[in-house]
Amino acid sequence: MQTFSYESLKKNMPQPSILVTFDSMKDINCGYFSFGKGLGNALIKENKSRYKFTFYLFAKTIPLFQEAVSTRKLRFFDKLFFTGKNDYDLVHFTDQRVRLNPSMVNAVKIMTIHDMNKVHLKKSKPHRIQAYLDKMRKNISKCDHIVTISQFVANDVIKYFPEAKNKIIVIYNGADKLELKAGHNPAFVPQRPFLFTIGLLSPQKGFHLLPALLQHNDFDLVISGTETPHKQKIIEEAIKYNCLDRVHITGPISDDDKAWYYKNCSAFIFPSKTEGFGLPVIEAMNFGKPVFLSTFTSLPEIGGECAYYFESFEPENIQKVFTDGLIDFNKRRREQEMIDRAKMFTWERAAEAYLNLYEKCMHSRKS
Repeated sequence: MQTFSYESLKKNMPQPSILVTFDSMKDINCGYFSFGKGLGNALIKENKSRYKFTFYLFAKTIPLFQEAVSTRKLRFFDKLFFTGKNDYDLVHFTDQRVRLNPSMVNAVKIMTIHDMNKVHLKKSKPHRIQAYLDKMRKNISKCDHIVTISQFVANDVIKYFPEAKNKIIVIYNGADKLELKAGHNPAFVPQRPFLFTIGLLSPQKGFHLLPALLQHNDFDLVISGTETPHKQKIIEEAIKYNCLDRVHITGPISDDDKAWYYKNCSAFIFPSKTEGFGLPVIEAMNFGKPVFLSTFTSLPEIGGECAYYFESFEPENIQKVFTDGLIDFNKRRREQEMIDRAKMFTWERAAEAYLNLYEKCMHSRKS
């Protein structure tokens, strides 16, 4: 009599088919692009033939993954009629924008929520914020599981959508471990010791608070990221604190430039008030740098006891926190602490958590 082992049976079973939507990867300088690239590559690496993946992408993004995984091009009419409605066992919507409506697919559905910033920033009129909340509530109701990228975001989602409480799981993002390319120098090379920060030059990032930090020291400040009209406010603050010649706004930079600034800066400063996760914090810690953060949103979760925190943004307070923090960091030689903290947040670890969630969903579906 011929016998079959469980492993041989499992080997011959068809691979579950999973669609992962990375349809917010339009702007290379956007956080969603970094998220998609990091998680997408890690899912491919960690999959080990468990699932048949298809990535849902804009046409210009497809070449990033084309040789390693099946891809599906986002089309305008998908929101009205999606031809792959019954092609997948599971669909993972990797951000709350969900260009592909969850009702367009017959599958187990997971949605990752990165933040509730639209509510907190209050830039939109009340009726638009309500429309945003109504749409998100509808999408949440159609999904079997909700992933948030920090406990802070999880608590925020539960605050606005208490009915989602039992659907939520926290999976922290990873961060690329940037490598400094030998011989590379950015277009702007500071001639003095400098502080570094990076992000969209918007009010909520708080970069306009940093010129005050340059009082009573000789540091330069390098600010990188996509520029907005808020740049003028940063310049005005630099003039106010008589340090305009020490504040350098570079605009968007490459990963090689970013690695150079992380490697060579004296500290990384991130006073943001709207972070679902805080990717640059981990990138800086990977280089063993002291990080100075706001106490808002998810940043204390990410920095933990390794980071230094601004309890308020009064000039005297941020100067004292910074001065005392640098003394403490150098006295205790905390470089390795920072590196070890960063190792807790890798894309491989994030991908494995998602893969385990996919497996749990598949098992539940069969049951």
